[in-house]
Amino acid sequence: MAGTAIEITDVTKRFLTPKGEVFTAIRDVSFTVEPGQFCAVVGPTGCGKSTALSLVSGLDQPSEGSVWVDGRQVEGITDGVGFMFQADALLPWKTVLQNVALGLIFRRVGKKEAVERARDWIRRVGLAGFEDRYPHQLSGGMRKRVAMAAAWITEPRVLLMDEPFGALDVQTKAIMSTELMRLWEGSRPSVLFITHDLEEAIALADRVVVMTSSPGGVKEVFDIDIPRPRGSVQEIRFGSRFLELHHEIWATLRDEVERAYARTAGV
Repeated sequence: MAGTAIEITDVTKRFLTPKGEVFTAIRDVSFTVEPGQFCAVVGPTGCGKSTALSLVSGLDQPSEGSVWVDGRQVEGITDGVGFMFQADALLPWKTVLQNVALGLIFRRVGKKEAVERARDWIRRVGLAGFEDRYPHQLSGGMRKRVAMAAAWITEPRVLLMDEPFGALDVQTKAIMSTELMRLWEGSRPSVLFITHDLEEAIALADRVVVMTSSPGGVKEVFDIDIPRPRGSVQEIRFGSRFLELHHEIWATLRDEVERAYARTAGV
C-alpha cells in the first residue's frame, strides 16, 4: 500500500432543501492531504465535514471547485479508496469472515484467495477465533475491528473515515484509536479522518483542519509535530506538546462551536 495526494480546491457544495431552497453546506474549501499523511478534520456539527468525504470518494460532485486524487480530478467513484463509516455498515446475515472478504470478492478476487486474506486480516485486528460469528454476536468494539479489517483488506491508497469511533465508550475508543495508528503506520495510506473529538484528532493526525460553522470553510490548518511512532493514545494525551497543541487548536475551534450551538439553540 502507498498513500496518494488528495487536493480539495475552492470547493463549494449546495443542496436543495425539501422546500426547494438552496442550502450551502461548504463554501470555498481548500486543503491538501499529502501522500501517506493522516489528516483529521474537526468542526462544529453541521459544518460539512462529511460532505467533504463524499466529494473525495466520488459519491457526490462539487457545485463549484474541484477535487483531485493522485493527480486526477474526481468525476466518479474514486478507485483505490476505502470508506469507514460511523455505523458499522456490516451485513447482518454474513459472518465476520464473509463481511471481511466481501470487498475482495466484489473486485473479482478468487474466493479461496479472498478467504485466506480475510483470515489474515481478522487475525491482524485481534479477532482470530471469531470468523464464524455474526455482527449481532459481537460487542461494539469488535464490530469496529471487523469494519477496519474490511476497509484495509482492499489495500486502499486513500482511507476515508467518518467518525468511525464516535459511538464507542471512552475506553474502547482509545483502544481502537491505538489499533488504527498501528495499522496505519504499517502501510501509510493517505487518511482523511472526520471527528468531533479534538483530542482524538491531535493524537492520531499529522495535520488538523479546523472548519468554520455552517456554511463550512477552512478556518485554520495545524501541523501536528508530535513524533512518531506515538504509542498508546491514552499516554499521548498527557504529553506537554499534546496539551500545548490542544490549547492552541481549541482557541480557534471554540468560537465556531459556540456559534453553531447558538444558531441551533435559537439564541
